[in-house]
Amino acid sequence: MKTMKLVIPTLILSLLLGGCSILDNDHQSTSATKKEQEKQYASQFMSVQKYTGQGFSLPGGEENDKIAEAHHDEVVKAGEQFFLKKYKTKVKVHNLVGNRAGVTVFVESVNEPHFYTYAIVPINEKKIEKNHVFSEDKQVEDAIASGIYAMIYDKEFNNLDDYLKMVTKKYKITGITKEAEANVGGDGHRNPFYYMSIANEAFSINVVELYLKHPQWKKSEWKHALSNATANVKLLLINLDLYMMASDQKPNQTAFREIVKKIEEAKDFPPGSYSVFLHNNLIEKDSGRGSEKDLLERSTPNKIIKE
Repeated sequence: MKTMKLVIPTLILSLLLGGCSILDNDHQSTSATKKEQEKQYASQFMSVQKYTGQGFSLPGGEENDKIAEAHHDEVVKAGEQFFLKKYKTKVKVHNLVGNRAGVTVFVESVNEPHFYTYAIVPINEKKIEKNHVFSEDKQVEDAIASGIYAMIYDKEFNNLDDYLKMVTKKYKITGITKEAEANVGGDGHRNPFYYMSIANEAFSINVVELYLKHPQWKKSEWKHALSNATANVKLLLINLDLYMMASDQKPNQTAFREIVKKIEEAKDFPPGSYSVFLHNNLIEKDSGRGSEKDLLERSTPNKIIKE
């Protein structure tokens, strides 16, 4: 009986120790997996000051990337001719990115109204379909509308620009690089600190239709033509997209509050529906979007409406 009493506790102890060993191994494995996931996640980002669009990608575009590179001049020419023919707009091509249907051509208007946008050059059986270039629904039209809006409210946008230059310097904040703006922007009138999204329907008259009839109009002519037009400010979206300069700094709460308050109170900024995003220093390479870690945000459903 004494022998049995000794054996049973020893067996229980052995099982307990064995169980601890298994748990330790599982914990180490989970920890290693988590670290690997964090490392992989971190590799998707880079400092916004160094980002020019490298690594930007679109779904299913790997193969068409190679075809676009091999037929670079042909794709560029197809994109330029599309904008000249359909939108009466001379553009500069900044970047070609493969997509599932072909190649996305990122462009910038050469003259005013100033805007960034893109079109798609289809690729079929490895052939460039240069006569079938198309744009996504209202993408170019809305970009044109945003450029015209910036022309009409040029003084107000200059005031906004001057303020952002001052406040970003004060708090060591930055925007995206000019290269990234051109290579992967594609969303209307913008600068490194903000981008706009304005639907043609925001105006009481069809500004894009006017533009296609009078693509040569200067700023003064646009101001005169739209002097009696009205706009729905809730459809005039102005999105501030800001980043901390230091690689290890979280978004600055004080700076964020000051910027939001200034936009709320300013009387000389352009009318519109404002959103404010303040990121850390990181931007995602394949999407061109700022990291959402520690993000400070004032946006939907609480945008800042300026009449």
